[in-house]
Amino acid sequence: MLLKKTFCITIFTLFLGFPLLAQTVSSRLVDAKTQKGIPYATVQYGENQGVITNEEGRFSFVLEEGISLPDSIFVTSMGYEKKGFTLEQMQDSLVPLNSKAIELSGVYVFDKELEVDDIIEKMIENIPQNVNKSPVKQRFFLRKSELANIQKVDFGFEKSSIKELNKELMDSIAQSIPRNASHYTESFGDLYKNNTDYKLNIIKAADLYDKRDVGSFEDLAEHMEDIFKENVKPGSYLKIKSGIFSEKIQVDSILDTMDDERVEQVKKVKAQVEKDSISGLTDSQRWEFKEMLSQLYYKEDTKLDLVDKTRRYEFQLAGYADIGDAGVYVVDFWPKRSSADFKGRLYINIEDFAVMRLDFTNTQRLRNFRLLGITYRETVYNGTMRFAKLPNGRYDLQFMDFSDGKYFAVDRPLKVVEKNKHVKGRRKQNELKLNIDFRMNITAKWELVVFNQDEIAENEFKTFEEDKTIRATYMPRYNPEFWKGYTIMEPNQAIRGFTVEEE
Repeated sequence: MLLKKTFCITIFTLFLGFPLLAQTVSSRLVDAKTQKGIPYATVQYGENQGVITNEEGRFSFVLEEGISLPDSIFVTSMGYEKKGFTLEQMQDSLVPLNSKAIELSGVYVFDKELEVDDIIEKMIENIPQNVNKSPVKQRFFLRKSELANIQKVDFGFEKSSIKELNKELMDSIAQSIPRNASHYTESFGDLYKNNTDYKLNIIKAADLYDKRDVGSFEDLAEHMEDIFKENVKPGSYLKIKSGIFSEKIQVDSILDTMDDERVEQVKKVKAQVEKDSISGLTDSQRWEFKEMLSQLYYKEDTKLDLVDKTRRYEFQLAGYADIGDAGVYVVDFWPKRSSADFKGRLYINIEDFAVMRLDFTNTQRLRNFRLLGITYRETVYNGTMRFAKLPNGRYDLQFMDFSDGKYFAVDRPLKVVEKNKHVKGRRKQNELKLNIDFRMNITAKWELVVFNQDEIAENEFKTFEEDKTIRATYMPRYNPEFWKGYTIMEPNQAIRGFTVEEE
């Protein structure tokens, strides 16, 4: 009997020593009628706890061990009825939501009904008291997707007096350059923010890309350098001409610089490959936050000029809606003639005139530069921003999806002539003539989810020290187990299918 009792106590003690397993809930939110995914909906599974669906409507969250399970999980999305689901219903592969039209009248009661211009004026007037600038600690998940598409690479070989720099080599180089490249960075942690000052505590991070792209460009540079060294003479200089422009460069100084830079670059690349990680993660992620948050609608540096150049836009009150427990004005905006760059929709709190949500997209190219065969265009600038009210009565960013796309092209001749004043007779030693035609699209997309926000004392912000030794885990293919046990924004199909082809 004593043995049996001792055995039971031992088992019970061991059981207490192991934590209960966290429960992960994963599903996809869809329109009940069309069965299409509902992007960027809010899934609320606890007080001040929630997650945002991705662009395909997919979501997942973790219910930590030891916490009481929620009776209902509420789902809200603009244009849909708010609905509560049981935990069991959330485990289904598809979670349906019924659409709901925006109310046009009769639901909200006002002391004084305002015209749309008055609403916009009050929104701008109240920005200083509505935007949070106090120190906060935000638990976040950030994903950046960089997609490059090279549409054309043609060196247009015409002439070369260097045997190795022939048409076959130029064509081979053009073919070896990858036409499509993708790079995904994901990080999870805490953002310490004090107005425009940022500090990061990165808990975990992943980096998905093809290392062979780095190696192939390094090999190409080394090969071209060797050809260059073997064929140019000491004391030579290069005359580089492209169109009406020309420049004279001393070869000896180039070779010295190339040696130093290549040695340093090789060291960096090898160190990166050996560690299977990206160095300087904390610094680079802080820079990403600064870049992204500088584009909020009320910032001075934002391209979204809705506040600074209000007179360039037309506004129309589309109706009224609810965001959480708050009633909002739904205001559409678009350019007056072609004097502005954006169209979209504002959701403005009826009581304090704070912007709670903003959807926007560019209506024309933001920049369109073309001169002497060089073209640069800013083609894509769109996204959505959502803001949550803090206990101090001010609003801070809760979710942001933002895309920035650019186009770059070069279509012009290039002539490189080696000359040497120390050689008797004809000074021209070698010549290379090309007609370069290069075209490329680059798109960057940021997805930021803030899971919870805690107001902190300014001293806590000042004394917090960043850990700059944290590294991102390199992944040549997407690993669904990497984020197991963490609540993140679910990846889209492109990320789930990312893999580096076997050599």
